[in-house]
Amino acid sequence: MPKISMQEAIVLVSSALARAGASQGMADSTARSLVLAEAQGLGSHGLSRVGQYVTHLKNGRVNGAAVASLSRRKGGALLIDAQEGLAFPACALAVAEAIAAAAEFGVSFAGVVRSHHCGVVVDHLRPAAAAGMVGIGFANSPSAMPAAGGRHAIFGTNPIAAVFPRRGADPLLVDLSLSEVARGKLMVAAKENKPIPQGWALDAQGLPTTDPKAGLAGSMLPIGAISSTKGAMLALVVELLVTALIGANYGFEASSFFVDEGNRPGIGQAFMILDPGALAGNDGYYQRIEVLIQEMLKDEGVRLPGARRENLLKLARENGLSLSDDMLHALQQ
Repeated sequence: MPKISMQEAIVLVSSALARAGASQGMADSTARSLVLAEAQGLGSHGLSRVGQYVTHLKNGRVNGAAVASLSRRKGGALLIDAQEGLAFPACALAVAEAIAAAAEFGVSFAGVVRSHHCGVVVDHLRPAAAAGMVGIGFANSPSAMPAAGGRHAIFGTNPIAAVFPRRGADPLLVDLSLSEVARGKLMVAAKENKPIPQGWALDAQGLPTTDPKAGLAGSMLPIGAISSTKGAMLALVVELLVTALIGANYGFEASSFFVDEGNRPGIGQAFMILDPGALAGNDGYYQRIEVLIQEMLKDEGVRLPGARRENLLKLARENGLSLSDDMLHALQQ
């Protein structure tokens, strides 16, 4: 299995996106994010997405010339217009503006509208942790899950993420979709012709399936082994935060990411940034978070959220990425 450095992978991905019609800034920002995801072992949001983005650029589902901009501001509330481009430059702008606003007001909320797939949500929040701030992120996506008690897909998998900085240690990184698993895992399984576990998805008739292609054509099951109602309700909360509140499209108004043709999805992301110095105070915050972490680590087997990702990222930076021959060939082509 060939290995390439993270920087070599970034150059390959950026080149592919730029040739497909993305501006150089959009291509570079997206490439860094996809390679970062791959380095953390998150293949469903990593290099497997390059072909999808390239196709969307070529088919006009993404505006490759878009330049994200701040379109509205009132105090700590900010609205970023992604201009129907790839989401990564817009999310970076939103978080940067939100960090500056939180430094002034103690808290901020930045919405991103007219956007696209945003990858690993918690990675957008890493600059908040670097600035000593707590970050919370939300995103919606094309419809994949029904409402509680319903049958047809309305909500996306609608991830929630959070980052909590620590002194002299890696931040806590929390990132989860509100479906039983991220839909990208079905995409990977379908490409590899592998079955998926029971309980991940339903087919188009609303029946349980282990066929990833049938699951992609059907709907995802909300998170919750006993009852999916709680997961569906959380998905509703996220959907409203990034649509009705900020003006983005609902998931059912956006064409699937997994089809080549369709509309520009126009979905949304939102980021809340909080300055601990405005609340408990920085010293109090850092002291109290360590108290909780030490209590958690009293039980053998507890793994801090984000620890596995950070370890894999460090190894990738040192040793490069291991790619399949098919993946490397596809990127080179």
